[in-house]
Amino acid sequence: MDNKMFCFQCQETAKNQGCTVRGVCGKSDVVANVQDVLIYSLKGLSYFNHIARQNKLNDKEADKLILDGLFTTITNANFDEEVISEKIYKVLEKRDEVRAKLESKGIEIEKYIHDSATFAVGTIEGVKELAPKVGVLSTADEDARSLRELTIYGLKGMAAYADHALNLGYHHDNISEFIEEALIATTKDLTVAQLVELVLKTGEYGVKAMALLDEANTSTYGNPEITKVNIGVGANPGILISGHDLKDMEELLEQTAGTGVDVYTHSEMLPANYYPKFKKYDHFVGNYGGSWWHQNKEFASFNGPILMTTNCITPVKDAYKDRMFTTGSAGYPGLKHIPEREEGAKKDFSEIIEMAKSCEAPIELEKGEIVGGFAHNQVMALADKVVDAVKSGAIKKFFVMGGCDGRMKDRQYYTDFAKALPKDTIILTAGCAKYRYNKLDLGDIGGIPRVLDAGQCNDSYSLAVIALKLQEVFELDDINELPIAFNIAWYEQKAVIVLLALLSLGVKNIHLGPTVPAFLSANVLDVLIKEFGISGISTVEADVEKLMKL
Repeated sequence: MDNKMFCFQCQETAKNQGCTVRGVCGKSDVVANVQDVLIYSLKGLSYFNHIARQNKLNDKEADKLILDGLFTTITNANFDEEVISEKIYKVLEKRDEVRAKLESKGIEIEKYIHDSATFAVGTIEGVKELAPKVGVLSTADEDARSLRELTIYGLKGMAAYADHALNLGYHHDNISEFIEEALIATTKDLTVAQLVELVLKTGEYGVKAMALLDEANTSTYGNPEITKVNIGVGANPGILISGHDLKDMEELLEQTAGTGVDVYTHSEMLPANYYPKFKKYDHFVGNYGGSWWHQNKEFASFNGPILMTTNCITPVKDAYKDRMFTTGSAGYPGLKHIPEREEGAKKDFSEIIEMAKSCEAPIELEKGEIVGGFAHNQVMALADKVVDAVKSGAIKKFFVMGGCDGRMKDRQYYTDFAKALPKDTIILTAGCAKYRYNKLDLGDIGGIPRVLDAGQCNDSYSLAVIALKLQEVFELDDINELPIAFNIAWYEQKAVIVLLALLSLGVKNIHLGPTVPAFLSANVLDVLIKEFGISGISTVEADVEKLMKL
């Protein structure tokens, strides 16, 4: 293979075909290669841990390594080749440990397709040599490759949800068991029909993982409430926390209390403002800036330290590099990484807090408030009002516009689409896609805001729950009979699992943009069109007219 790398897992992939020299996201060819080998090594660990699980010997640390490894390879999560390489070696050590435990119990193990010298990767050069043999293009058949990668990308998104839940002490063995089974299945010579079945089952377990995370978040922090969030700044120095992990948010707020340092959310951490448990902190000021791709400008003007808890990192600039930290599965060369919490302990953010004390207050970008907190529990509290508005004709249609934001100019479509929607429609959103329209003055319908923000992309489960509840209230046999249309923006792999979850729930006629995923072969895309009515976007005017009629 002449390519230095090959990756087409995100929406920005070069020419909507694949990145072959360097990732548009900013990752180097070496990072792409070690990520491919990490995924490969996870398949090996999954094989042995699955056998162990069947014999009630599964290793919980192996479960965690698999979740973390998948999460690490999500777009914009980790750019540090040395850290990713270390994860490979940890996975291989655990694989051998689990295998030895099985052998000590006399459990027979068939020779495994991945159990070979290829796992003895001792150098980056060795990784680069192995990567083409185990990466995306190692599957020659285009349709099989498409379905395998669709499954793997769904698993990456699922692992992100499960990892966040695990940080809060919530874990379901059946989710980890399925992830292992699915990773193993991607190594087998399955038929296209079997692979389609695997993809849909991935969506089914995606729903379970999202439900688990919803339970973890709401049980720990309370149900999100309708909240006006300040988007201005205070006079104190601050810490900016971005990413998605609420456990990190909690521990940072605890450790900054009484220090004279304020805490601000950024991008996907905005919905932390909606949780009751976080509202007790007076130094929790509000949200700073917009979606992830603005961070170069916003991080520079913030003045204080930045904590990146998960994915959504862009190439780091010198203007803030010395005050940016990573933690969890996130990583970037040259940045200080806050290590994992020890058993029964908390992460230590003292270095970040001490740095913040010596920094100037943030430069104000804007003033005012934005409203959010419309997760499923809150919307259900408004159910009578919503149902009456639908029955009276005040609300003609709901538009689910969840998903991701991105820096490409064609993302302007979603702002224009929101503006063009009739005033008797409601937008249901979750994820950073909301930054395309959540600061627009779109008004309300009888006191119900026309943009209902359920939270992070991690909270997309709320949108499904709301739809299913409305189906029940209106006594409909088919979810597709609801006055709901789906116009979803995607960027990375958590959006992929959301899509697969919706398909598993029977949702049809989803518009997906701004481009159709490059990893969908022509034949696979044709199946999705025929079976589920999936389509790309066109013009704002044409799509508004079409979706209003569905």
